Amino acid sequence: MTNLLPDPIADEDVDMTSLCLVSAERTLETEIAGLSAVRAALKNGLAGPFQQTFDLIRNSKGRVIVTGVGKSGHIGVKLAASMASTGTPAFFVHASEASHGDLGMITESDVVLALSWSGETQELASIVSYTRRFKVPLVAITSRQDSTLGRSADLVLKLPSVAEACPHGLAPTTSALIQLAIGDALAVALLEGRGFTAQDFRVFHPGGKLGASLKTAKDIMHSGDRMPLVPASTPMSEGIVLMTQKGFGVLGVTDELKQLIGVITDGDLRRHVSSNLLEKTAGEIMTPAPKSVSPSTLSASILELVNSLAITSVFVVSDGRPVGIVHLHDLLRIGAA
Repeated sequence: MTNLLPDPIADEDVDMTSLCLVSAERTLETEIAGLSAVRAALKNGLAGPFQQTFDLIRNSKGRVIVTGVGKSGHIGVKLAASMASTGTPAFFVHASEASHGDLGMITESDVVLALSWSGETQELASIVSYTRRFKVPLVAITSRQDSTLGRSADLVLKLPSVAEACPHGLAPTTSALIQLAIGDALAVALLEGRGFTAQDFRVFHPGGKLGASLKTAKDIMHSGDRMPLVPASTPMSEGIVLMTQKGFGVLGVTDELKQLIGVITDGDLRRHVSSNLLEKTAGEIMTPAPKSVSPSTLSASILELVNSLAITSVFVVSDGRPVGIVHLHDLLRIGAA
């Protein structure tokens, strides 16, 4: 049989790099169009079921059981993880494993969130039947409300029909992306609805760089006698000795109310080294109105501050009074930098 299609590899005039970029741009444009369609649907028909699903999960005494197979299953795994890490107890049950004992993981207090683009996934039959038998709320994320899954569900988050980025229209691409998007939208809405804070987030993310970035100044600061502090009236002959002993490369200067009013850095010492430095007081040498952080400031924010100001230490202040100091090495030690 004669191949009437050109062979791009054999055609020396074809720029494969250009073809690659054209393909990538087409894929992104197709998927962006899919996301735009979901946003439009939220203003036209999807808003009601989305709000009802939000209320159902928020008021539930149990967990969210996410299920699916294939690409929908992979998306489901991610959605369950996102919910669990943002204050909505959730886990994934593979639809195929459900009929082999995993149905026992589901209780009447739970909410089942089932993902199937067609709504006709045979492997979902057991878990759908189980929810109907034991009156477990079932929410479907599908593109067909009249499908087997759609007709069985208590609520349907009907996704709009979209073109797949796959040129054959077969590989789940755009469809998987918008399943993920509506799931993320639900997870974030629940996060905000529960008033879930960065400190709550930290409880579920204690490890790695993310966990380190969620530590606060209070968690890592040096306090008490470790702080390099002197009154404004302190002679610099004494101030330099203390500054050297503490080893932070900075000296905090306080007023009679113990308020932090200035700092002295190595740079300040160099600028005054030829002007009778040792005869002056800390108040005369200091840089006034120094930048500081509060005890609740996240280490990620502290890192951003020290980097933007090109400094190595910052004082932690509460009600104007220094209560601690954080050095760049402390951020390195916990893995935030």
